[in-house]
Amino acid sequence: MKRIALFPGSFDPFTKGHEDIVLRGLKLFDEIIIAIGYNSGKSVRYFPVNEMVQHIKATFAAHPNISVHTYAELTAEFARKHKANYLLRGLRNTTDFEYENSISQINRQLFVELESVFLITSPEFAWISSSIIREVHKYGGDISGFLPYKL
Repeated sequence: MKRIALFPGSFDPFTKGHEDIVLRGLKLFDEIIIAIGYNSGKSVRYFPVNEMVQHIKATFAAHPNISVHTYAELTAEFARKHKANYLLRGLRNTTDFEYENSISQINRQLFVELESVFLITSPEFAWISSSIIREVHKYGGDISGFLPYKL
């Protein structure tokens, strides 16, 4: 059976930390679907979703086993539709673990075959967060060192 992992997130923006998790995930999975969700808790995106899709596709152009999609439904349902039996997630710290553990539990209730796989963020990326990058960009700071693509 093909091991398909879903890597869901808002990716606003997609960072070098996210890229690292996907590339490391390729050692575990046959295919990775990067899924940009419309988060009901975030009313407005900072970076347009279509722009982010194009940047992520370009970042992984050399990897035919990585695809990029958008979705506006339960992550578990999106995973089921795409035959993904794994959720790939990165953990920077214990706060991330607490949040991801709760999400993992509800996803297991919604879709029993959906197993969460957590990778600890590489140390050089552990402090990077999309919200910090948005704030730096908002005030004119250079964020090019935090992204795997050029804005």
